[in-house]
Amino acid sequence: MSLSDPVAAPVPEPARPRVARLELRRSLRSWRSLFSAAMSALALAMTILALTPLFSVLWMVIVRGGAKLRPSLFIELPPAAGMPGGGIGNAVVGTILMVAIASAIAVPLGILAAVFIGEFAPESRASTAARFAAKILTGMPSILAGVFAYTVVVLATGTFSAWAGGFALAILMVPIVVLTAADAIQGVPRKMREAAIGMGATRSQVVCHVVLPTARPAILTGVMLAVARAAGETAPLLFTALFFDYWPHPPFTEPTSSLAVLIYNFSGVPYPNMVGMAWTAALVLVVLVLATNIIAQVVTGRSEHSR
Repeated sequence: MSLSDPVAAPVPEPARPRVARLELRRSLRSWRSLFSAAMSALALAMTILALTPLFSVLWMVIVRGGAKLRPSLFIELPPAAGMPGGGIGNAVVGTILMVAIASAIAVPLGILAAVFIGEFAPESRASTAARFAAKILTGMPSILAGVFAYTVVVLATGTFSAWAGGFALAILMVPIVVLTAADAIQGVPRKMREAAIGMGATRSQVVCHVVLPTARPAILTGVMLAVARAAGETAPLLFTALFFDYWPHPPFTEPTSSLAVLIYNFSGVPYPNMVGMAWTAALVLVVLVLATNIIAQVVTGRSEHSR
């Protein structure tokens, strides 16, 4: 270093740790920090308070429903009034049958409507009207779907049946599938559509090979939500399928039992065996809905991993 070089500025001394600790302690005691901590504690308390009824109901269903849970329950028919034993096998089969019929009607119809709303004419008047109608139907009381299905199917065929029950449940499933699938389709990035069109794909090929596979996880989630609602409905089935003490058999044109109606019928009788069976049916219904959602999530995860 030569004598003409400027003298380097002295390096400031680091702040003392004691001063940093005092400032941190003062910031933790400020009214903003205290207010934030109080709001966090309040939000946690409200969350626990909101979840308490849910977990208490689940615990009661598990405890009281598990008391009569046994393998033979799924292969036996319901008992007569005041008789011991019996099972819920026909109600399980009837529930699966009517939900399958409803899904066969609602899922294709809902996805086709969602493709029109979200892909082909998202800004048209017909699309706006269809979306508005779907939102109205999601808040419609389920008993109205049962009355409509009774008028259209039961009176036309002259009998209560699984087909009428499935039609009533499909009315409740369609708006859920339409809204969730339309939102999923609109959420697909526009660049993916443009890339497919640039490679020479037609509009239908873009929808079938790009848009729907990309939106499949969200669409499947909406379908599972619709299935969960349909499986737990009682009022529409009272107008369309009623209850039957025997196994359903093709062509399914007779009254059909279901878990929801079995719970409704058995929970109000003065016989402890049938009341306990209603609790067991409620547990089985919860497990079926939960298993369906888990299977859907697993299938969705594998499809995303394969892509």
